Amino acid sequence: MADQTDTAPRATSNRSTTPNSDTFKQYIGSGWAERTDILPPEREEAAYAAARRERLSKRYPGKRLLVPAGPAKQRSNDTDYPYRAHSAFTYLTGWGSDSEPGSVLVFDPQAGGGHTVTLYFRERAGRDSDEFYANPEIGEFWIGPRPSLSQVAADLGLPTEHIASFSVAGELDIDDTLLVPESDEGIFDALLALEASHTGEARPIDDAPPLEQTLAEMRLVKDDYEIGQMRLAVAATARGFDDIVADLPRITEHERGERMVEGIFNGRARLDGNAVGYDTIAASGPHACILHWTRNDGPVVPGDLMLVDAGVELDSYYTADITRTLPVNGRFNVEQRMIYEAVREAADAALAIVRPGIRFREIHQTAMGVIARKTAEWGLLPVTAEQAVEPENQQHRRYMVHGTSHHLGLDVHDCAKARREMYLDGVLEAGMVFTIEPGLYFQPDDLTVPESFRGIGVRIEDDILVTETGAENLSAGIPRTADEVERWLARG
Repeated sequence: MADQTDTAPRATSNRSTTPNSDTFKQYIGSGWAERTDILPPEREEAAYAAARRERLSKRYPGKRLLVPAGPAKQRSNDTDYPYRAHSAFTYLTGWGSDSEPGSVLVFDPQAGGGHTVTLYFRERAGRDSDEFYANPEIGEFWIGPRPSLSQVAADLGLPTEHIASFSVAGELDIDDTLLVPESDEGIFDALLALEASHTGEARPIDDAPPLEQTLAEMRLVKDDYEIGQMRLAVAATARGFDDIVADLPRITEHERGERMVEGIFNGRARLDGNAVGYDTIAASGPHACILHWTRNDGPVVPGDLMLVDAGVELDSYYTADITRTLPVNGRFNVEQRMIYEAVREAADAALAIVRPGIRFREIHQTAMGVIARKTAEWGLLPVTAEQAVEPENQQHRRYMVHGTSHHLGLDVHDCAKARREMYLDGVLEAGMVFTIEPGLYFQPDDLTVPESFRGIGVRIEDDILVTETGAENLSAGIPRTADEVERWLARG
């Protein structure tokens, strides 16, 4: 990595060697070709983002709304994590992996109703300053060209202003300003300081729900653009699973084969999208019984099952979330197949009831009915299946402690700030996208199960779109049944 300069915000001046003389500054600032500001066409998602902003505006008459993209986050010393804008910001702007850190979308209320919406961001550094070569956070020599205000305005169909003209307080009383709080700690702290110095009455927000809650509930039902992005994310993820299957012989030869699985899938995510939507779970053998195994440092051993939970995040930030469980040597043994097909039966039963009008929680209840029945049939429960599903019992949940479904979209666990009555107790509508992901996990030291079950973990996860008449399994093209999985592995 190249050295930073002593003018950088996080500079390490003890190792800077960039010239700092007036002669150098004059010379490096001259002799550059004229730049033409070529305006891009408006991107596809701009019209959809505009409609979302209009819907949000109607929810908060007279309120000033701040939706920051958020700053870059420090990883260590003078290096940052790969940047990702806050999902609420992307939802309302259409600006995804190419968004600029520190940007803020501002809704200023108008006297006659509605809002004027402006996007504030830090425009590229001109050659009349030293930032273009001396600032590693925004300088063109360090991170490449940055867009101009007019280019972003044309691209997103939004008025733009330089971030220097953004004011946290604005022209309204601070009590009438609402913020997505976790999006930018600096802006949040500034609002708190202003509120602390305010001498008026307490903030009157009884008639205005929290901004993050409203945005989460708006995102429960996807528009046509979002559904199209979900299809593309699933298709890219399917290619990633194919990559893993094709490389299984090499994976099994390495002592950290799980990490090879992670790397192979992450490579597909970078080729076909922005990144992975979450840390890939590559869990072989007993590791498959650890629900969020992301250390991925174990071997992939023939004879074991390998659980892979992964999703490609597109440049738009929409992500898939899919799990498949694979017999490493290409064939399920008797116990593995029995457990696998029980999980698939639970998934299929849950999918069969999905349609507009049912409650979200019914999906989980249906899957759990199958899990309870199967574990009772195998003699694992001290009660009957009917008794186990009673709220005061739940013995079958020992073998599947997680939920069956979560909403999916810009975030892998999408719409998390929605109210319970809109989420878990909510009624399904066409356009909702969520997972169905039952599993069975028999820990290596669980004495309540036969020895042949111990260390087996199985999950099957698909991404489901609610349609006007029922449901579509977006990931159905990735082999699901035990027979299909074996044929898939045989093909390589």
